[in-house]
Amino acid sequence: MSSPPHPSRPPPPARPVAIAGCGAHVPARVLTNRDLERMVETSHEWIVERTGMRERRIAADHEATSDLALEAARKALQSARLAPADVGMIAVATITPDHPFPNTACLVQSRLGARHAFCVGLEAACSGFLYGLEMARRLVETGAVPNALVIGAEKMSAILDWKDRSTCVLFGDGAGAAVLKPAPAGRRGILSTVLGSDGSLADLLYLPAGGSRRPASAATVAAGEHYLRMRGREVFRHAVTHMAQAARTALHRAGLGIQDIRWVIPHQANLRIIAAIGERLGCPADRFIINVERYGNTSAASIGLALDEAVRDGRIRDGDLVLMVAFGAGFTWGASVLEWIQPT
Repeated sequence: MSSPPHPSRPPPPARPVAIAGCGAHVPARVLTNRDLERMVETSHEWIVERTGMRERRIAADHEATSDLALEAARKALQSARLAPADVGMIAVATITPDHPFPNTACLVQSRLGARHAFCVGLEAACSGFLYGLEMARRLVETGAVPNALVIGAEKMSAILDWKDRSTCVLFGDGAGAAVLKPAPAGRRGILSTVLGSDGSLADLLYLPAGGSRRPASAATVAAGEHYLRMRGREVFRHAVTHMAQAARTALHRAGLGIQDIRWVIPHQANLRIIAAIGERLGCPADRFIINVERYGNTSAASIGLALDEAVRDGRIRDGDLVLMVAFGAGFTWGASVLEWIQPT
């Protein structure tokens, strides 16, 4: 008679994971609404009324997404007191990679000197930073990696039609980064995350050509198919609905209500979208971290940029409960609740 199979070893208990440091970087060039008035048929007043945006940062011709990501990564590692050689994982979320391959995280790894990290590229558009945080969190939580560096970075100016006033006024370039580590004893770190997608709505916000379905050709370039295309009204409606729903679900899973949250960091897509989310959640405007007026929509970089800014200027303090929520092309969306633990 054969012996019974050896019982499998139970998995180790999950450990809380926290953001141990953050960083951000934006290009030097500032493009104001007045500058755009000279480029396309629009006005400062119209842009502010419809979006809340007054200026945005635009990368130089020689700057690529990996350049922005690298600087944000260096600042995040410094904040977390983590040496590049000790990084276990690098994830870069972007829809504007330097190349279709290799992935941008590998380029950052090389220049950073993080030779022991494995690297992955993520493409979830404006939700990419939250997708990256959750994927990295699970790996740190189980002990698969000791820590992780998550970066959201974009050079959106590279995929804009500067003759299309409905899109070119909306976007900017930048990068935000966060380091994940096991939370200190007795601290909670990231409490809950909700992620979702609906690919049936992909044609509302997309880049028509440059992939395997429509490879780059003289015809696609002539037709302007390498520029972002968006049906703004439909995107607005879905963004508000899904971000509000994801936020409520993340709060419920964390055992919290909106009244418990000190700060909400929304994807910086549009001031009107942010206001609508606040109304649906019943959250006062003074609890939102907003910088869309200075950076525009930086896609996967926006939440990381806003988080770093609010941490460095002292608004977000140790013990604050923070809700982050995003929506992007795909469609993709997500929300995450965390207890902020001030790096020491």
